[in-house]
Amino acid sequence: MNDRLKAAVLISGNGTNLDAIINHLSTHDVPCNIQVVVSNNPSAYGLLRATRAGIPTAVVNHRDYPDRYTFDQQLLKTLNKHQTHTVILAGFMRILTTDFVEHFKGRMLNIHPSLLPKLKGLDTHKRAIEEGHEFHGASVHFVTPELDSGAVIIRGRLRVNAQDTAESLAQRVHQLEYRIYPQAVEWLAKGRLRLDNNNVYLDDEVLPPEGVEVIDENP
Repeated sequence: MNDRLKAAVLISGNGTNLDAIINHLSTHDVPCNIQVVVSNNPSAYGLLRATRAGIPTAVVNHRDYPDRYTFDQQLLKTLNKHQTHTVILAGFMRILTTDFVEHFKGRMLNIHPSLLPKLKGLDTHKRAIEEGHEFHGASVHFVTPELDSGAVIIRGRLRVNAQDTAESLAQRVHQLEYRIYPQAVEWLAKGRLRLDNNNVYLDDEVLPPEGVEVIDENP
């Protein structure tokens, strides 16, 4: 059991990507244990998903702390209590301090709903439509102190249809997220994935800036 990746998943809401990762780990031979699911939101539905899966949960409510640094220190204590090696951000709606991010350098993943480096920040589906993007999708990346700027591991890409709304596009992108995020976690758990000098290596081959690309051909 000592060679299994010890991961924590951080959430703020519904936890659908958490659910996808839990399902993938339970149906594939992935040497990864989710040690704990932590939320800054006590009412996050994802906590119930974790409990149903038999995974320990913890709440570190950001409203209980005077600043980001104090919150992050308590978050780190919680992760250390559960012997966390790798952190998986799955809809965690908090900006983490540089010290926290650097502590987990090369060991913290995030998923962002755009084809990074395009459309960093919020409201990506609405912006993709308003700006007339031909393609849209989601990107799994290593986390760095600069928001949505870490090296990309894998992207899921789809074509934006003329009839798409922000809501319909979001639903289509979510389905891609549920495919690519568990795949990235599996690669990391199996020792196939690493970050070196801001370059991503998969099976000791450096990946292009867009990472591995998964294309959804469905309309």
